[in-house]
Amino acid sequence: MLHLRESTFLLASNVFLALTVCDTCLWCNFRASTPAQTMWTADEIARLCYEHYRISLPKQGKPEPNREWTLLAAVVKIQPIANQTWDSPDKLVQVTKEVVSMGTGTKCIGRSKMRKNGDILNDSHAEVIAKRSFQRYLLHQLHLVAALKQDSIFVPGTQRGLWKLRPDLLFVFFSSHTPCGDASIIPMLECEDQPCCPVRTDWANNPSVEASGNLKPENKRKCEGPDSPVIKKMRLEPGISATEVTNGVAHHQSFGNQESGPIPPNVSSSNLTSGELAAVTGMTPGGARVVDVHRTGAKCVPGEAGDSRMPGVAYHLVGLLRVKPGRGDRTCSMSCSDKLARWNILGCQGALLMHFIEEPIYLSAIVIGKCPYSQEAMQRALIRRCQNVSALPKGFGVQEVKIQQSDLLFEQSRCAVQAKRADSAGRLVPCGAAISWSAVPEQPLDVTANGFPQGATKKEIRSLQARSRISKVELFRSFQKLLSSISEDKWPDSLRVRKLETYQDYKEAASTYQEAWSALRKQAFGSWIRNPPDYHQFK
Repeated sequence: MLHLRESTFLLASNVFLALTVCDTCLWCNFRASTPAQTMWTADEIARLCYEHYRISLPKQGKPEPNREWTLLAAVVKIQPIANQTWDSPDKLVQVTKEVVSMGTGTKCIGRSKMRKNGDILNDSHAEVIAKRSFQRYLLHQLHLVAALKQDSIFVPGTQRGLWKLRPDLLFVFFSSHTPCGDASIIPMLECEDQPCCPVRTDWANNPSVEASGNLKPENKRKCEGPDSPVIKKMRLEPGISATEVTNGVAHHQSFGNQESGPIPPNVSSSNLTSGELAAVTGMTPGGARVVDVHRTGAKCVPGEAGDSRMPGVAYHLVGLLRVKPGRGDRTCSMSCSDKLARWNILGCQGALLMHFIEEPIYLSAIVIGKCPYSQEAMQRALIRRCQNVSALPKGFGVQEVKIQQSDLLFEQSRCAVQAKRADSAGRLVPCGAAISWSAVPEQPLDVTANGFPQGATKKEIRSLQARSRISKVELFRSFQKLLSSISEDKWPDSLRVRKLETYQDYKEAASTYQEAWSALRKQAFGSWIRNPPDYHQFK
């Protein structure tokens, strides 16, 4: 058995990476290794996902050229190549990188359009589509191991009816853009174009100055108007690496090493680390002052403190739970920052699959594409908000997921499309369709709009054909099919306690998952919006 030894590695190809190993124990520490020290770089993950998007996803559902943009997310499996021999301490180990799920999308449905039979996608943001597509992939892999196939990612667990993930596997989550919500509240420098008029630049020397003191009411309204952001052109480099510009010139700096300064008006210091306070109040190493923040469209949930909406750095409060915006009709979908933070404790498998696996399936790393980015904000939103959650069931815990950014820009991101279209007439709009792709043999693709298969008529919506393959009811059907393929005497104990009928019954019966979820809500996410039980009573 061999153990990963060095932080250096060789890129053998777009798919295979070579690692230097020593002669202790092979993959015992594989999953605990940091991404930068082992088998991939952020750019390699991004490039693999962009190539998969171009090659494996159909034209249907992709943005209309020069008029629409979208977001992209994916889950990448990292696995060592089988049947390798190590007859020397300097032998190089090869691993494969494979996209196992992918999603695109930017939309959510409003509360009034939600349905109680589970046949509609409430949230079609790319991150959520990719995660639900990943659950479909996991279900397929469970079908394989239940049928005693040898090529599953699962192996038998220690308890009856349970399986566990192979110890030599890692899953990396990729998103072409910073997740909406708390992670998108990012410091903005005075050398950038602000989404609103910046606060007066002398407040750092005079903390008593009000942030909005230099604004008349009519000017404030102009600054907050929907047409106020300035979009600059940017130069695309070979390989789609670019200087990102959205609501100004983006940056991907960490401000954690700056000295803290005076707290600006209306910024809650209890929500910020010392590094973040410095980011909001101080100067960057290059001498540029932080005068504003990038905005998120996600709204604070009822029961949480609200944003001040004052111009400049005080516009948002950080660390809060948020819901995604809707067109007039408010949504019940939590922000992607909140959902990623939840997955970092409960896993990506959801409640249903916990009936069949011994431990949650966690992401080892998260890679963000080229876009406005702050390491501080990502750490705060995805990890630190929940770092003190305790008393979790065995196997659950707050993960120290590795977070990195790529320098490669997604070619159909808002910024890339804006740069290419230059002075083209017409408004740039988000693509209304969402694409789901899973690494499954039958019907891997799924294209939806407004939560249903694209092109479905109102009459067809009531039929079985008008369901997304990653909708609640279809994933439940796949789960039931898996259950029926296993003899009852081999069922896990959680499914033998009482007779279960509805989707809600099966979710509630996953006792360890529900215990962990309850602890997370009580200790960190008390205002999380939950769908009423009658939305989960379908069979």
